[in-house]
Amino acid sequence: MKTELLGVSARHPAARAGAAPALKGLSLQLAAGEQVAIIGPSGAGKTTLLQVLACAMPPTAGTLTLGGTNPWQLPRSALQRLRGGLFLAPQVPPLPPRQRVVTAVLAGRLPAMGLLASLRSLFYPADIPAAFDALDRFDLADKLFERVDRLSGGERQRVGLSRALLAPARLWLIDEPLSALDPTRSQQAMATLLAGARERGTTLVATLHQVDVALAHFPRIIGLRDGALAFDLPAAEVTRERLARLYDQFEHELRGDVPVAPLDTPAPGPQPVVMHCR
Repeated sequence: MKTELLGVSARHPAARAGAAPALKGLSLQLAAGEQVAIIGPSGAGKTTLLQVLACAMPPTAGTLTLGGTNPWQLPRSALQRLRGGLFLAPQVPPLPPRQRVVTAVLAGRLPAMGLLASLRSLFYPADIPAAFDALDRFDLADKLFERVDRLSGGERQRVGLSRALLAPARLWLIDEPLSALDPTRSQQAMATLLAGARERGTTLVATLHQVDVALAHFPRIIGLRDGALAFDLPAAEVTRERLARLYDQFEHELRGDVPVAPLDTPAPGPQPVVMHCR
């Protein structure tokens, strides 16, 4: 999906009055099928950018177009259909704790299903082989019928990512997909996402704290700082000097000293689920 932002500013609805916008006059173009990594220190506006691209929040200034269409000029029903072609994977996937993994993965198909089929899928998973194959690509096939609350943090994160492989989406927006994964799992997950996007011709935009992974896997790197564009370059042109300026006073993040969720610690019990209503 071709995507364009022209002078986009955005402020989270929960931000206090008078707070600076999380995005400030950002202009970008993303070609259909492109694979782009967004890097930058904490508070740079990376997650807000994904939420704007996912039509989860409107810009406070500027224009967003998806496939040549301004989503915020559409009737509500058309906006809902457009959102069905977008896949947003938050850093902490909204997986109901008592749900079976097979059902959680097949939920990636819900935007393409009618109401009755969606309700039926909660009790009678319709395509177990597809869920198995998606999980297998993330080395989780043996968890197909496990309950979500019996998985480790890293396993839950990979279950959330596996939904992308079943989603009827033309734009994948992946927020910090490696935060609960060890280096080996990180490489596997990143390779799987990139291969899946290429197979489908899907545009992939991922925010990453792991700068080395971004440079190794993505042909295009966007650097954000304080809500503004610091650079937009091919990976080969992102020098150590540019990175040092981008992460000035945040050098610990550039080194990778960023707190992450426990890698393989099961949840102590049912966890609250954050649902994003569209």
